[in-house]
Amino acid sequence: MIEYENLRKANAPFYAEYKEAFSRILEKGWFVLGDEVARFEEEFARYCGVKYCVGVANGLDALVLSLKSLNLLAGGEVLVPSNTYIATILSIVQAGLIPVPVEPDIRTYNIDPTLIEEKITKKTCAIMVVHLYGKACTMGPILDICDRHQLRLVEDCAQAHGALYKGQKVGSFGDLGAFSFYPTKNLGCLGDGGAVTTNNEEYANTVRILRNYGSKEKYHNEMIGYNSRLDELQAAFLRVKLNHLEEINTYKRKLAALYRENIGREYILPIEEDGYYDVYHIFNVRCSRRNELKQYLLKNDIKTDIHYPVSPNKQPALRGIMDEACPISEEIHNTILSLPISFYHTEDDILRVCSVLNKFS
Repeated sequence: MIEYENLRKANAPFYAEYKEAFSRILEKGWFVLGDEVARFEEEFARYCGVKYCVGVANGLDALVLSLKSLNLLAGGEVLVPSNTYIATILSIVQAGLIPVPVEPDIRTYNIDPTLIEEKITKKTCAIMVVHLYGKACTMGPILDICDRHQLRLVEDCAQAHGALYKGQKVGSFGDLGAFSFYPTKNLGCLGDGGAVTTNNEEYANTVRILRNYGSKEKYHNEMIGYNSRLDELQAAFLRVKLNHLEEINTYKRKLAALYRENIGREYILPIEEDGYYDVYHIFNVRCSRRNELKQYLLKNDIKTDIHYPVSPNKQPALRGIMDEACPISEEIHNTILSLPISFYHTEDDILRVCSVLNKFS
């Protein structure tokens, strides 16, 4: 059986370093907001090419606290890709703002810059882009739009650690970048974790206060805050993994190239373009008979996943919040299938998946 993901196998190369990190934390006896978090924040900020990084409890909190730090007026509209994972939209709602869907470019699955301006109204206060599946958005025109309309920009980088647009890493373009370190990510910890990146000192300080009950000084609370702190143990594991992130990204790009070279023309593959460095958190194909294909692969001992089976505008939780028809998003959600592309998968695994795919009829 070729599994879609196996986190034990994917993390096996780092076990010795994880054990050393665990022992170090255990001996210190300091488990919340200590040296490990501070050092990871410094190292990840340097990796992303920004001045500041603030560790938080998870990716959703990273998005919510990013929006909160901007001090946007309640009820303001935030433009967001219509095909993103629901967490992106939940963050907008939880921040007291209104999500406004913008359809993606069906070639890249990222927000279509040519469709953004038609959705801007007097209530629009920000754009939240999502670097989906490990591919950076087309940031040049998006930055121009933000500048012309004086809009704030938040990047959802949950699936794109290390991805580049014209040589610049995601998480360094907007006012703030929000990262998830969920265990399946290219930079995943061994539990939940997240971070906010920014070049703005005021935003960074606000997120630090918000993540810790609204407190800068213990027992003195300046804001209505949250309990959203990246813990020491996960920070230590992330420091280990960060040292291997370029190796992981390079390997996944190698597996993606194998897919490209060996999958038949019956499938729509992820687009590759000059000026983009894709890190393939997910490698997907599109097929009009997606559900049949998924079952066919499973019968041939190949597990797959769907990211994501339901378009956000069709989710019951968003009824009355985001009901607008989104035909491009729905087309993507109805046809997309994620293939195995973990750090532990071998080239032979990928070639077998290709061989089985090409026999589907």
